Amino acid sequence: MAQIVISRFAPSPTGRLHLGHAYSALAAHDFARERGGRFLLRIEDIDTTRSRPEHVAGIFEDLAWLGLTWDEPPVFQSQRMPLYERALADLKALGVLYPCFCTRADIAAEVAASGFAPHGPDGPLYPGTCRHLTPDERAARIGSDAHSWRLDVDAALKITGPLVWHEGDRAIDATPQVHGDVVLARKDLGTSYHLSVTIDDAAQGITDIVRGVDLFDATHVHCLLQALLNLPAPRYHHHPLLTAPDGSRLAKRHGAPSLASMRAEGVDPATLVAELRTRRAADRSIT
Repeated sequence: MAQIVISRFAPSPTGRLHLGHAYSALAAHDFARERGGRFLLRIEDIDTTRSRPEHVAGIFEDLAWLGLTWDEPPVFQSQRMPLYERALADLKALGVLYPCFCTRADIAAEVAASGFAPHGPDGPLYPGTCRHLTPDERAARIGSDAHSWRLDVDAALKITGPLVWHEGDRAIDATPQVHGDVVLARKDLGTSYHLSVTIDDAAQGITDIVRGVDLFDATHVHCLLQALLNLPAPRYHHHPLLTAPDGSRLAKRHGAPSLASMRAEGVDPATLVAELRTRRAADRSIT
């Protein structure tokens, strides 16, 4: 029996959706619908300092304006913290997490003092300062000092061995080490994007993740977490990002026009969706 395709759109409610979001939501929606599958909506609102209820309402309004529907009630990450806590406990039991007491200033100072620091997709890698603390040093600080939890990637790969993930039908060798020891639980949140998205995709039964190419590199980390936690591995389909006329990426921080402003200006949603679908048809990466 063929597996039912399940895709999702997972925005963060930190501002209004823009055209780039519309393209990604439409791509994920249509991917499932064209295959007789299911499309789900997840609100990634773990960052309570930036997430706003009015932006959640805006997401619903914008997607409805585009004519998109989802097949289950939306999932809110802020309501799923116990799931992330259990996953962290499992990773701690495997011995692949360590507490990190460094501030951003500490890390920047150590990177500067080293004269050279390996770089990953997001900039200089964490130098591993707290990985080298002794058990006694960690025990002495963990009860009183603020700390995040980092993934010891080398220790994790010794458990899993070599890994691959699938971009459509293409096998990709997983290289999570290019990110260094990523944070899996922030000091202020108790989780992170990497951990939460991996847990939720498995819990929601997502079979195919259609998202922007800006998240391609993150998939290496997600593949490693899936293997460590014995979670099913979805297929990935990373699409190009929409860009402004000057070639810059469409983003909220760069002043990309919101769907709400386009709606207020009288843009016809059916015409807009047709244009986005024409663009998607020309994008051979979403297969």
